[in-house]
Amino acid sequence: MKILTGLTVVLMTTFALCGPTIAQSHRVHSHRIHHDSSSDIAGEAEIRDRLNAGTIGLAGGLLEGAPIRFATEIARVVNDGGAVHVLPIVTRGPTENVNDLLYLRGVDTAIINSDSLEEYKSQVPQIQQRLTYLLSLFPSELHIFVRPEIRSLADLAGKKVNFNTQGTAAAYSGPLIFSRLGIDVDKMFIPHPVALEQMKRGEIAGVVFVTSKPVDAFVKGKWEQGFKFLPVEYGPKFEDYYLPSYLEPADYPNLVAKGERIATIAVPTILASFNWRPGSPRYRRVARFVDELFSRTDKLQAPGFDAKWKNVNLATRVPGLERFQAAQEWLDRASPTKQSEHP
Repeated sequence: MKILTGLTVVLMTTFALCGPTIAQSHRVHSHRIHHDSSSDIAGEAEIRDRLNAGTIGLAGGLLEGAPIRFATEIARVVNDGGAVHVLPIVTRGPTENVNDLLYLRGVDTAIINSDSLEEYKSQVPQIQQRLTYLLSLFPSELHIFVRPEIRSLADLAGKKVNFNTQGTAAAYSGPLIFSRLGIDVDKMFIPHPVALEQMKRGEIAGVVFVTSKPVDAFVKGKWEQGFKFLPVEYGPKFEDYYLPSYLEPADYPNLVAKGERIATIAVPTILASFNWRPGSPRYRRVARFVDELFSRTDKLQAPGFDAKWKNVNLATRVPGLERFQAAQEWLDRASPTKQSEHP
């Protein structure tokens, strides 16, 4: 009993002596956990802010289209530099990208067709002041391909003409161009491969492609004599958004005779940005992107990237829009003796 009593006294004395030490240790440990947690939170916040400050949202287009491929290749090259991180975004197409650029959070730049602005003129009267362009990527040529009995654009009036599926460049630009031409056709929006077969059977009078030449369907397809492209002359009615172009024997040796070339128009596909206020955080972010992209275009023109990059000229102008200020300043620094842009 004395032994138990003595042991109890010893234990009580030990706890009494250690109590302050244990409590102090607990306070130190708690402080360390709190301090480490605060440091971790601050560190994560710093990482988050740094990543967001250097990230560019780039609205591309449909998965099967050329714009999203260009957006992905831009990201491959720009992200290598480390200063800017580009996030390509799959969207519903170049026309919808205008809407995304105007209103969607996280979208800083977008690939659009120049005539996409036409749809927004009524709802956004100052659309051409709210958007700017960084560079012209590639032209998408208008191809109006018709059956042998169709001899002119006027012959298509009232007849079935296919403009590809909704969301494509042809589905938007094609009807707009026909409206400007003053020709009312029976518009169809089915996949072009299906329409071409129907055209061969005489069920459709023509098809309209708006895409970069050459088009495989016309190069590799077998077409009877008389199937042809119709010319569209460039003029005042197309000066606001379009460029003059031609379909030539080198493009379609089986459909365009040697020594002949067929006049048409092209829709510029462009890399655009919101017209951010100079000096604002979003403006500085896009300016860094411009610097990284423009200084690496030689990499995009190397093997392994889309062949269209070889024809991209940073100085090419885009009808209907002003160039983003930082982009123009970059060009001026790169070529101080050449202040004028290429047409």
